[in-house]
Amino acid sequence: MSDLEGYTDRTEAGIVLARQLEAYRGRDAVVLALPRGGVPVAWEVAESLDLPLDLVFVRKLGAPSNPEVALAAIAGLRGEVLVRNADVIRASGCDAATLEGLAAREREVIADRIKRYGAPGLPLAGRVAIIVDDGVATGATMRAALRAVRAAGPEELVCAVPVASEDALEAIRTEADRVICPLVPSYFGAVGAYYTYFGQVPDAEVAQILATAQARPSRKDRA
Repeated sequence: MSDLEGYTDRTEAGIVLARQLEAYRGRDAVVLALPRGGVPVAWEVAESLDLPLDLVFVRKLGAPSNPEVALAAIAGLRGEVLVRNADVIRASGCDAATLEGLAAREREVIADRIKRYGAPGLPLAGRVAIIVDDGVATGATMRAALRAVRAAGPEELVCAVPVASEDALEAIRTEADRVICPLVPSYFGAVGAYYTYFGQVPDAEVAQILATAQARPSRKDRA
C-alpha cells in the first residue's frame, strides 16, 4: 500500500514516521511507545533516529456493550491519569461506579505489564518526549499518555502517529506541543483498516524490542 493510503505493517509505519521526525536526530530526545501496538512503530523511529526507547503505560476503558468504543483512558504507573470521552459516556449511559470498575480492572493490566516489561526508567525532565502509537481513533488513550508524560517535565512534548482521525488530532493538539501524523483520512474507519497486516503484538515481541533497545549503546557511549 502507498504511504498516502496506508501501510503494509507497523514496521513500514515507523519508517515513514521517522522520516517526518528527522529534525529530532541528535537532540536530547526519548521515544516513548504505547504498548503493545505502538512498540514496533516506536522502535523503528528510535532506531532510525538513534534515540533511546521507553514505554508509557496507558489503557482504554471500553464500553461494556462495545469494548472498542473508548469511554475513557487511564495512564501512568498507577493509572492515576484519567481522560474521559464525555460525549461517549453520556451516550452509553455509563455511571460513575461502572467507570471506576473499568478503571480498576485496567489498572491491574498496567500493573501486570509493568511486571512483564519493567517500569519506565529514562528521565524526561528537560528533554524532548516523542510519544508514538500505531494509530489514533478517538484520542482518549493518547491524551492520557500526553498528560502523564507532561507531568514529568519534558522541554517539548511530541505526538507521532502513522494515522488518525481529524477529530482525534484536534483534541490531541490541545495536549501536545507538536503533532506528526502522515495520514489523516477524510473518512476514518478503525486504525487497522489502514494496515495490510495488523495483528496483535505479542508480549514476547515487546520484550525482545525493549531488550534490544536497552542493549544498544547510547550516542554518548559511542562518542
